[in-house]
Amino acid sequence: METGIFTAVTDETMGPAELAQEIETRGFESLFVPEHTHIPATVRTPNPGGGAIPHDYYRAFDPFITLAVAAGATRRLRLGTAVTLLVQRDPILTAKEIASLDVASGGRVEVGFGVGWLREEMRNHGTDPRTRVALQRERILAMQAIWSQDRAEFHGRFTDFDPLYSWPKPEQLPHPPIWLGGWGASTHERILDHADGWLAPVGIPFDELERGFTELQNLAHRHDRAPIPTIATVFDPQPGDLNRLADIGIHRALLGIVPVQPRDRTLHLLDHLAELAGAVR
Repeated sequence: METGIFTAVTDETMGPAELAQEIETRGFESLFVPEHTHIPATVRTPNPGGGAIPHDYYRAFDPFITLAVAAGATRRLRLGTAVTLLVQRDPILTAKEIASLDVASGGRVEVGFGVGWLREEMRNHGTDPRTRVALQRERILAMQAIWSQDRAEFHGRFTDFDPLYSWPKPEQLPHPPIWLGGWGASTHERILDHADGWLAPVGIPFDELERGFTELQNLAHRHDRAPIPTIATVFDPQPGDLNRLADIGIHRALLGIVPVQPRDRTLHLLDHLAELAGAVR
């Protein structure tokens, strides 16, 4: 099982270059970062995590700017998003950004997509929250076409464009790994339809994670598909937690540093998490 770090980079934290270097130096395999373009001044949507919206959400850097800087400061670190809010993005521009970063980094990019929860944020981008699942699917499929075809076109209900040319194509073929966030049977079906792996919900109890993982593998088997890799994100991991995830069959554990911390505290936490990761049998 691989181990990586999940955290936000903000104007109040270590910069992305130094953070990525410190993560790579400690032997972690990847850095994943979240996305919020903004937080509306008035929010009525309940926070799934409960309580107030975390302070970090207001100040997070753009994920692809963060990862581009991190790519230039590292050699091996995998660079991912958890998650990109594609329903709030132009798919042609986003396909260009991801492909450019993948080539510039030597093929180290992975992309997690999620439909999001903050309805006011979506509406400010002109997105109807009621159609966000179908919209995300079309935009992912449209981007896959742009990445894999010299002359790409897409005609859907929400995404529609005539033949176009767009380079560079990604270093990783046919495209960087796509991880789909969500929970339940409908998420698993969408993973088989247009993604490569499952990004399990943050903070999900291990018993539920194992049940969901098993259901996903059973679905893949029924469709004559290879086993589907899964990423689990863990905050405040305890001794034995990573071994439990490895026993379940998790592909990658992301160890969360949330809320983000000042530089000295971040380095201390990275040291602690590296000790835990090194103890995985």
